[in-house]
Amino acid sequence: MKKDEKTCLHCGTSMVGRADKRFCSDQCRATANTLRKKSDDSELLMRHINQILRRNRHILRQASPQGKTTLRRAVLEISGFDFRYFTHLYRTKQGNTYYLCYDYGYLLLDDDKVLIVNQQPYMGQQNP
Repeated sequence: MKKDEKTCLHCGTSMVGRADKRFCSDQCRATANTLRKKSDDSELLMRHINQILRRNRHILRQASPQGKTTLRRAVLEISGFDFRYFTHLYRTKQGNTYYLCYDYGYLLLDDDKVLIVNQQPYMGQQNP
């Protein structure tokens, strides 16, 4: 092998082409990146959290097709909803806190009930 000859970072085969080329094919590039992401603990954690958030949003969407619904907390828990994960909060002037999973939110009510709502335009304004 010549001194200046490049080799693929994934499979090790020799390559010709651009000087900054790192992989011999799209398949090698994709495989190498997939392996890198699978071995990266922070990537795995982020993927796991995003999966929970997507599931939470899906459950809220299924439970509230009209946009505003009240139901028992246990119904969401049985469906696999995880109350520990949400994307952001919205606090009303009255002091209520809505927990949002992307564009669906919920408000914890008395008697183990939950009010599910669609995010409204005024909720986009973040307040501390």
